Amino acid sequence: MAVAQESTASVSDVATFWVRVFSWSMIAVLAVFLASNYLVTTRDWPSIANIFLQESAGSLAWIQLAAYLAGFAAAAIYVLSSRAQTLRADSALISDANIFLIRAFFWAVLLIGLIDMMVSFLRVEGLLVGVVGEEMTKKLGRPQFRGTYLHMPLIGAGLVIAAFTRTLGFIWLTLLIVVAELAIVITRFVFSYEQAFMGDLVRFWYGALFLFASAYTLLEEGHVRVDVFYTNFTAKKKGLVNVFGSILLGLTFSWTIILIGMGSKSAMINMPIAKFEVSQSGYGLYVKYLLAAFLAVFAITMAIQFVSYFLAAVADYRGEPGKRQPAAAPTH
Repeated sequence: MAVAQESTASVSDVATFWVRVFSWSMIAVLAVFLASNYLVTTRDWPSIANIFLQESAGSLAWIQLAAYLAGFAAAAIYVLSSRAQTLRADSALISDANIFLIRAFFWAVLLIGLIDMMVSFLRVEGLLVGVVGEEMTKKLGRPQFRGTYLHMPLIGAGLVIAAFTRTLGFIWLTLLIVVAELAIVITRFVFSYEQAFMGDLVRFWYGALFLFASAYTLLEEGHVRVDVFYTNFTAKKKGLVNVFGSILLGLTFSWTIILIGMGSKSAMINMPIAKFEVSQSGYGLYVKYLLAAFLAVFAITMAIQFVSYFLAAVADYRGEPGKRQPAAAPTH
């Protein structure tokens, strides 16, 4: 009897090890992919695909391949060095890090929207020269300058603010969207005044609200399920369904967006960001390239959250204690 129990415990430990290695490897691969994408897109490094497509790929492509292998090794080393950590602890750690990223992006979007709107308003009314001077006004009219020296510092500010706050900001952003819409209605129909940046601001914040909130909604079990069968499943069966759903549907969906949108310099996400693409209206917000980045943020945060969800689902299947309860009742 004791031998059987020891054998079962050993199998469970091995399964836990490989589940954790797989999960942390997904995080490591995602991090290496994003770093590699930055180097290929902005620093003209050769793609890792050159190793398989060309006879002479160059050392930089091999460095990227080595980075992926190092990511797998780092994941395995971390798991080996934290054997006592449970699947639920890993799930919570990954989820908390992801929530921090989402919180930072929300603050960044809030700041960029407000500051860029002020700059656009002053430009269109001819008041910006009196505030920052003629030379800076010309520079702020160039997308690359505004993106690099105005938007990027604000993204950094979002990261700093996120480190000192705990709320995600969904409610505040929703309220500001309503205020922005109301301002458009009042200025258009009462004062006969409307500018392109006003509509751009609403679209910018709307996009962030729905795409950034998706991962948090997954955490709180808020996504709609077609649960004709799922509702009547036992906790173990629900865990099993969520295990396969996280991999076959969730991670597959997220990685499809990432690979198609960021697979090359000319991909639909990479190209607008690299060129700081803006709308044709010269006096609108200079944030069109960030709308493309929203898709990347959506896919990345969803991939990370699905890894966390996968770990929690395996723990549910195995009947481990400490299941996290959603903050609100799930939407079905």
